[in-house]
Amino acid sequence: MTAKTGQCDVHPLRRFHSWQVWPGSYDNPPAGRYPLAAGSRPDIDATTPIAGIGSCLIREFKTRLLARGWNFLQEEAGNPAARHASAAWERLYNLFSVRQVLEYALTDAVPQPRWWISPQTGMIQDPYRRIVLYDDMEAAEADFARHRRCARRVLTTAKALVLSLDYTEIWEDTETGAVLCLPSGPYVIEGGDMGRYRHRTTGVAENIAALKGVLALLRAANPDCRLVLVLSPIQQWATFREDADVFAASCHAKAVLRVAAEEFAARHAGVLYFPAYELAMLQRPARGLPVFAAGRENFHVCQEALDAVIDAFFAWCGGEATGAGSRDLPQEG
Repeated sequence: MTAKTGQCDVHPLRRFHSWQVWPGSYDNPPAGRYPLAAGSRPDIDATTPIAGIGSCLIREFKTRLLARGWNFLQEEAGNPAARHASAAWERLYNLFSVRQVLEYALTDAVPQPRWWISPQTGMIQDPYRRIVLYDDMEAAEADFARHRRCARRVLTTAKALVLSLDYTEIWEDTETGAVLCLPSGPYVIEGGDMGRYRHRTTGVAENIAALKGVLALLRAANPDCRLVLVLSPIQQWATFREDADVFAASCHAKAVLRVAAEEFAARHAGVLYFPAYELAMLQRPARGLPVFAAGRENFHVCQEALDAVIDAFFAWCGGEATGAGSRDLPQEG
């Protein structure tokens, strides 16, 4: 490891690694490439079978990993619900929904009620996947059975599972404890009964417990699979809370999940945290680079930021060390 070069007027006798000091502060070099701290690396390369589950951030990982020839696992090709991840579990915005997916994929448990029937059109809707619809119950049952087999195959084949951490608001069934990802689709629009569901905001302890459930299910079926936690930089476009504005709610969700990820990764072997959020929301602004997307979905991060996140992921997996124990992502143009 090379000599420590970082410095601070407040601690004149102390020297720091480059990744320990804020870029451009005091006499330190300005912000440039993202410095990844010395520490555990995921032992992942282009040949590693990688699965992904979570929000649209996982779709961005999937698209870019496949474009570079990496072994990102895909099942249920052609199913619109599969475009966001490794199987057709659609987008999942909370850890409780993710845990439910692993439960039905890897055990005999199935969340209840199993189906919603839209009161006007009679469409069959899966409450737990956003938005998966069927014309009749026979088609719904057959496709769900097929989906469970595909989901199990992905989760038992993967040697690394990338899991996005997104939001903390949930809709919980007061009778069964099942959790909705998001109340949407024809059942909700057509006035289906939502009285049994309670909206609430979850905290650090609950999310750590959900992560424990995810890891226990994964390890029982696939003991050698690593779990990579990624806090999504995509912000909460709306909050259902009446006691907080959208900025406060989004900040709270990210803070809760960041703490949960830190504590959980520190306590469990084979669980790692990748700093996508820090790169997009802190390091890029420090460099004067854009973060947010333009247009109607301006709560998303821009494509340049997503490209930088994936570049950093490749560096994290196997980039060359550039001194002080850090690994730097390629410089943007």
